[in-house]
Amino acid sequence: MYSLKEFWQLRNLPLPEGEWDGNVICIETNVEWTFGTNETHGFLSCYTFTIVTRGWVTILYNNRELTLHEGDLYTYSPGFEVTVLSSSSDYSGICLLGDENFTLSLPTVRDAIRTAYFSVVELTSPVLPLKADDFCRLRELMQMMIHYQQMGLPLANDSLRMLYNLFITDLSSVQQHSIREHRFPKRVEEIFLGFLGLLPKHFLEHHDIGFYASELCITTTYLSRIVRQVSGGRTVMDYINQLLLMEATFLLRQTSLSIAQIADRLHFAETTTFSRFFQRMRGVKPREFRKGK
Repeated sequence: MYSLKEFWQLRNLPLPEGEWDGNVICIETNVEWTFGTNETHGFLSCYTFTIVTRGWVTILYNNRELTLHEGDLYTYSPGFEVTVLSSSSDYSGICLLGDENFTLSLPTVRDAIRTAYFSVVELTSPVLPLKADDFCRLRELMQMMIHYQQMGLPLANDSLRMLYNLFITDLSSVQQHSIREHRFPKRVEEIFLGFLGLLPKHFLEHHDIGFYASELCITTTYLSRIVRQVSGGRTVMDYINQLLLMEATFLLRQTSLSIAQIADRLHFAETTTFSRFFQRMRGVKPREFRKGK
């Protein structure tokens, strides 16, 4: 999957002034930029928060068709395919992107996970209609980030990280007031976040729930129950399989590796096992998918 820096270079987008650490960036978007994300969005290892400032856009998100209107905030979580289907000619928005590992390390995420709606852990719909004052405040935070990017100050990265923390904290507060509150015990929260932290580091080598339960010093049954509870029904294997599918799709589209080499890189015991997995998840065999890219 692409890192935030790799994504930016691939799209030939302008870099912030000065030394950029690749953790956080914000950009104003339009129709052309938004449709361009179809090339990489499903392979992007970062969280994105997009506020629609004008018009509308329709996307296919995790096999669900969603239309975002002016004033809506949309959150993308790594491990899901997204396709932009259509938009109004006057569509515009402002998009904040945060590196996956950096985002999950933030203390504010540990607070935000207590809210059932928080889309960073993909609990429910990724679209949140904003009230007028919330819309203005969150947009102003994003615009402030753009301003700091353009200034090129020595401590610009620190400022961006602080503003990103503030944005997530503010968003969590907005969500708590938007829907009914659903809190989880601290131990449940810690285990779930621990699982999310282990996934990007180990999903290539470890496809079984036993490894993650062992790393967290709990039973497989307990881990399964917690993941289902916090995620609204998703299983441990749902998370693992989604990441494997994204990585397989990336390798098939962007590399010349053979199907057998890809299966080996993803630690499938046999090429046929990988092919069956890919066909079950995508509805097409890997070789056919590559030919049809």
